[in-house]
Amino acid sequence: MTDDQRELLQKYDAESNTRDVTGLMAKVIFFILIAFSLFQIYTGAFGQYTAYIQRTVHLGFALTLIFLLFPARRKAEKTRIPWYDYILVILSIVVCAYWPVYYETLVQQIGSITEVQLIIGGIAILLVLEGARRAVGLPITIIAIAFLLYAIFGPQMPGMLAHRGLSLEQLVNSMFFTTEGILGTPLQVSSTYIFLFLLFGAFLVQTGVGTYFNDLAIALAGRRTGGPAKVAIFSSALNGTISGSSVANTVTTGSYTIPMMKKLGYRNNFAGAVEAASSTGGQIMPPIMGAAAFLMIEFAGVGYWEIAKAATIPAILYFSGIWIMTHLEAKRLGLHGLKKEEIPSKLSVLKKIHLLVPILAIVLMLFQGFSIERTALYGIAITILVSLFRKDTRITPSRFIVALQSGARTALGVAAATACAGIIVGVVTKTGLGLKLGNGLVGLAETLATSVNMQLLLTLFFTMVTSIILGMGSPTTANYIITSTIALPAILALNDQLEVAIPVLAGHMFVFYFGIVADITPPVALAAFAATGISQGEPIRTGINASKLAIAAYIIPYMFVLNPQLLMIEGTATGIAWSLFSALVGMQAIGAGMIGFWYRELNWIERIITVVTGLVLIYPEGSTDMIGLGAFVVLLLIQLFTRQDKKVREAGSEA
Repeated sequence: MTDDQRELLQKYDAESNTRDVTGLMAKVIFFILIAFSLFQIYTGAFGQYTAYIQRTVHLGFALTLIFLLFPARRKAEKTRIPWYDYILVILSIVVCAYWPVYYETLVQQIGSITEVQLIIGGIAILLVLEGARRAVGLPITIIAIAFLLYAIFGPQMPGMLAHRGLSLEQLVNSMFFTTEGILGTPLQVSSTYIFLFLLFGAFLVQTGVGTYFNDLAIALAGRRTGGPAKVAIFSSALNGTISGSSVANTVTTGSYTIPMMKKLGYRNNFAGAVEAASSTGGQIMPPIMGAAAFLMIEFAGVGYWEIAKAATIPAILYFSGIWIMTHLEAKRLGLHGLKKEEIPSKLSVLKKIHLLVPILAIVLMLFQGFSIERTALYGIAITILVSLFRKDTRITPSRFIVALQSGARTALGVAAATACAGIIVGVVTKTGLGLKLGNGLVGLAETLATSVNMQLLLTLFFTMVTSIILGMGSPTTANYIITSTIALPAILALNDQLEVAIPVLAGHMFVFYFGIVADITPPVALAAFAATGISQGEPIRTGINASKLAIAAYIIPYMFVLNPQLLMIEGTATGIAWSLFSALVGMQAIGAGMIGFWYRELNWIERIITVVTGLVLIYPEGSTDMIGLGAFVVLLLIQLFTRQDKKVREAGSEA
């Protein structure tokens, strides 16, 4: 990683803002990172400890490393560790060792805690909040603190938000001495599934798979119209299978693709937007979906394969929409693809195709019903094995150690985020806040609506806005936990009033999608802001362009809630295939309308008509498909008969 990339990541991605210490402490940190990975591999291979021990040891490793690696302030000295962080390290070890040491006593203790335990639990909450602030960022920390205050001051809350309140003892007991708070389901998933898959990704990286994805993308898409933009889409989609961060994906892939796009002739804001939108889409890309797929197993109560299957068609439509719009923009500007000498030879790409084997293997194993932990471990073993096929991809002992180290580093932000999110989930469970917020949104929609269908659409709209706001600045895993805990109940609360209930998985996917697109939705749009560090564009305009390119992410969730056939939850194979076909045709129309060009420039009336036609086609209903296809054919014929012979090379004012 170059210095420029590191600087960008540290600026926009809290998980990358780490110290670079030397000397004895560097060695200590190194050995703790290795021990963290070895502990997770051991428990994954030979069986986990009991829930409290597994989770507190995992949390202890994470907090210790966070206070050693992450400075208290973003611009603080990064070559030394201040004295107060050593105190926080000692407290982290003491607090997290309390459960393993006094396990027998604690499990026999029911309901109440001692004064010592009150202090231990209180310190644990503060350490988790500070750890999340450093490793993840302020948004999730502020939300967690607000929820803690809500739990204590419940009787003073207005209206429906009021509850009888929790005493300090009850709150601390719930947060650290039960599995309803910090040690709850989110941390459980982090301490098992997620860590091992992050480690799997770290081993893949050591084979050079990231570079290979870029080469493969160039070989497949580089010569096409607007080639570099399509390379960015393809490469980011592939990297999204092993990356858990929109920002990190934007910086690493974008440092290569954005300059290529600018050199070809794409505008700064558009080039940055293509990479930001594509990298954000990596988080919704099966099979791993930024590790959120494994959290969804626990939260939605469905199997992994059902989640991966449900995510497939929306992901296809998402990337198809970006592909179509970059193609039309290239046509509008008269841009071509890369030159032949800029494309890697097909033989060199084929020689490394074995690097895709581990990813295909884990998909197959999960499909066959292997446990997630075993799948991740076998994936690591297969990665090491296939890396031996070529000298330049081989995982040597030194690369093996680096993979263990980087896998543990990557897991720190996830562990902090899931522990902090556990506080939010715990308060919601204790106070019933999720149901109250859900009923509140449904009630607001009912007040404004004139029919049940209008109430459904308004509830979805309010849930969308809530999810985007909650998702701003949060990493993928924390993002999903927060949105599914706070925003999702509104959708599920509406089921009592609907003739056909919304499937639970459709509701989870809805809030997940809108939580993710917060990374490209202004005014926060962290992925778009990171892209401008490379493109030298304007952050807000880049975010607007990215939102336009990712328009599918703002439309498709409504469609699969209204008709779950797009998630392959319901319907026949023929019906699903037809829905995919009509939706892809619809994306072509929407893409043309958003860019303002098809076979020629479109005026504003034509743009509105094409977008409406696309929306009609995307909705999976027989009658709307026929109307939409008829309108699409008419629009296409008009375009063909009035097309411009000369390509438009000058784009007018910059979007």
